[in-house]
Amino acid sequence: MKVTIWGTRGSIAAPGPDTLRYGGNTSCIQVEGPDGTVLVLDAGSGIRRLGARLVGAKRIDVLLTHLHMDHIQGLGFFAPLYVKGLEVHLWGPASTTLDLRTRLTRYLSPPLFPVLLRDLACHLEIHEIPRATIEIGSFSVRSELVCHPGPTVGYRIGSAGKSLAYLPDHEPALGARSFPLGPRWTSGHDLAAGADLLVHDAQYTESEYPAHVGWGHSSLGHAIAFAAQAGARHLVPFHHDPARDDDALEAVVHRELERAKPSFPVTPAAEGTSYNLS
Repeated sequence: MKVTIWGTRGSIAAPGPDTLRYGGNTSCIQVEGPDGTVLVLDAGSGIRRLGARLVGAKRIDVLLTHLHMDHIQGLGFFAPLYVKGLEVHLWGPASTTLDLRTRLTRYLSPPLFPVLLRDLACHLEIHEIPRATIEIGSFSVRSELVCHPGPTVGYRIGSAGKSLAYLPDHEPALGARSFPLGPRWTSGHDLAAGADLLVHDAQYTESEYPAHVGWGHSSLGHAIAFAAQAGARHLVPFHHDPARDDDALEAVVHRELERAKPSFPVTPAAEGTSYNLS
């Protein structure tokens, strides 16, 4: 399994020298299987660059965690959607009010976007992701609702005995007097348990988090504590604050690692970085 990062931010960061190392695009990750299966996790602005590299694919599955704008704003610019006959599957969480197709149509239609969902050239299928395990090519994909405003899921993707846990927008510490709680009470714990690679929300510093309780995001300290409780083998902090430049981001990470001293590697997500889980 190869995991490649194409977008890392919680909102688009202005391009320039201060965002070259970690990138300025919003959430998008590519997962490739040994049999050629391609999964795309979220459709933030990073998906545009990814789409140009998927020429020749026979099938592509896009798994959305939720429908906040920073996770779908690149969807209309995803080149495979305009390839006639290409099999594209869009997966996302169910809602109690509208089905997934209707909610996506609100974005892919005027006045927000000039191309209608129904007019895309690809062979498009839309699925409401079940809270169960499904098989896509060589991958086993499990989803669960996690703590974030609106219907939001996290994913655990397994192949050949290796696993990726993807929880880009997640606030496991919400409502806790002290964190971490026990595994039984912690949102997302089962998805992350023993994962070889955990990509997890880490937008805030410890001093910033108290002013943003309930917004659905984690501090870096909470992300490290969550990874330790779950027994993850490698943490990739994600959903970087768009206002934080590279130097400031590295300073936050260095300070928190000095405090927490985790027993596993912690590598801030950076666009273009790949991880081979083999």
